[in-house]
Amino acid sequence: MTWFSRRMTSNNVDDHLLASLRPEALAPATSGIVELFNLGRGRGDVIPLWVGEGDLPTPTFAREAARRSLDLGETFYSPQRGLPELRTAIARYMNRHYGRADMAGPRFAAEQFSVTVGGMHALQIALRLVAGPDTEVIVPTPAWPNFAGALSAAGAEPIEVPLTFTNVDGAAAWLLDHDRLASAIGPKTRAIVVNSPANPTGWTASRADLERLLELARLHGLWIVADEIYGRLVFDGPRAPSFHDVMEPDDRVLFVQTLSKNWAMTGLRVGWIEAPPSLGPVIENLIQYSTSGVPAPIQRAAIAALDDGERFLEEQLARMAASRQILCDGLAAMEGVRFARPGASFYLFCAFDGHDDGRDLAVRLLDEARVGVAPGTAFGAGAEPYVRICFARDPRRIAEAVERIRAWLAR
Repeated sequence: MTWFSRRMTSNNVDDHLLASLRPEALAPATSGIVELFNLGRGRGDVIPLWVGEGDLPTPTFAREAARRSLDLGETFYSPQRGLPELRTAIARYMNRHYGRADMAGPRFAAEQFSVTVGGMHALQIALRLVAGPDTEVIVPTPAWPNFAGALSAAGAEPIEVPLTFTNVDGAAAWLLDHDRLASAIGPKTRAIVVNSPANPTGWTASRADLERLLELARLHGLWIVADEIYGRLVFDGPRAPSFHDVMEPDDRVLFVQTLSKNWAMTGLRVGWIEAPPSLGPVIENLIQYSTSGVPAPIQRAAIAALDDGERFLEEQLARMAASRQILCDGLAAMEGVRFARPGASFYLFCAFDGHDDGRDLAVRLLDEARVGVAPGTAFGAGAEPYVRICFARDPRRIAEAVERIRAWLAR
């Protein structure tokens, strides 16, 4: 019996029912992030920094677009791959921010994109396209636990390749060991998941990293599943390096995206998958047999965000930068706290001397400092002693969290 099924049994789930289920259904571990969130739920005195979202609601202009859609009666089925207007808006957005000067004419077209129920749905579809039972997919860790969970649910095996926490030019940094990753490729390997900028570490692949990963994928005939969701949440420059900067048209790259982070739309659940146009009918089928599409009012909100959301994104990024400064400066002043200053995303991944179990550390911070963080044990190999802190919050609340952690350490 797996750890997950034992946990379910302890919650009065019938053993006979569990024994009748497919092993893929039992394979994903319970999320350590969700566990801490549930432990802290309802505690009004806790500063909640555990989940990957900010504290701002979806901007008014996007909500009004959804409201207008409802008022017009757009409550029927929508096209499986998304409203044509939204797919065109995605192409416009991508051409503005990821177009290449060395290419004549627009680079992106609507047929490359399919609308999904958030980034998680896009990820599940991408992995269903390239992985399944008796296959392996490489995942650099520490990593968002949903990568491993989605792979396990599909019957595939995630192969963890830990990043290296080291010192570069006098500063702590996470680095990808390309030789280590290459050595993890075996006869069952079908894909590499590349999350850059990364959740939870903030590691951001350089252009050289992306080129080497592409060369490796070409050499072995592998797919790359590129999660570049935090690509514009960068604190030095307009965006992070992207596979779009270095890939050729025939490279096997699937991109997953969401509107959740840039435009505070986590609860609205809308994103997209980008793939070679020839895969459009296959993706349409997978959407049909999973969700049958995204509600039209939500898609109207997404169009408004992509077309009119730059100022909101800039304001969010400035707010995050201020919170990041407060958090990094505050933790750096504390003895025995180690972390790499994130250049992108809105997470800080840190460890405390004398605390080797990230789950125990997270529970103690919740109970004793009243600060909710995500345990490093949720993020795979190499992450065990760490906790993840989401700083997409009001800078004043981040300052208060820093003071609570400082006081807790002093005790």
